[in-house]
Amino acid sequence: MDETLSYALVVFTSFFTLINPLGTMPIFMTMTADLDAQHRTRTARKASIVAFFTIIAFAFSGQLLFSFFGISEHSFRIVGGIIFFLMGMDMLQARLARTKVDTDEQAKSYVNDISITPLAIPMICGPGAMTNAIVMMKDADTEMKKIILIAVIAVVMLLVYLVLYSSSRIIKLLGETGNNVMMRIMGLIVMVIAVEFFLSGLRPIIADLFPIQAVG
Repeated sequence: MDETLSYALVVFTSFFTLINPLGTMPIFMTMTADLDAQHRTRTARKASIVAFFTIIAFAFSGQLLFSFFGISEHSFRIVGGIIFFLMGMDMLQARLARTKVDTDEQAKSYVNDISITPLAIPMICGPGAMTNAIVMMKDADTEMKKIILIAVIAVVMLLVYLVLYSSSRIIKLLGETGNNVMMRIMGLIVMVIAVEFFLSGLRPIIADLFPIQAVG
């Protein structure tokens, strides 16, 4: 029982830390600032559901997919870093995918566009979360642990949804000027995170290409 509880705690803390819904919230706020509350809620819900099923899919088949296509976590991190950097640059210039929606059809189309990419993938379900899902599934050596893994991921996704859902109140509180200021500040932060992502993926590749020989 203690081992099962310990496994559940490790799964929860690792996924919550890697997904970091509080870090995703400013980008979500920026990209949905021109939507009404109903469509913003729908965006948060769809992004959370898509991310949940993507993580579950990687938990059960990620290792096979990575091996089949010859993809490494490091390459995934480099690509994720480039995507984040471009998004951060757009945010810094206050032009991050904010599309004016005048009709309900336009709003639905915009929700479908951003809820999957970039919100669900790679913001919520990024390289770290995908890799963690594969590792945790390897550690799930009993049926109970597999069930716990799925249940805990569902709980984390529910928390992600609640954090994104609450951003509607923050958007109203900040107003247009506040949103623009926050977008520029968070753009700078996202660019810094992007550089860290890129370097964390690049370092192991360089180390493999140019191994340092031990002296003596």
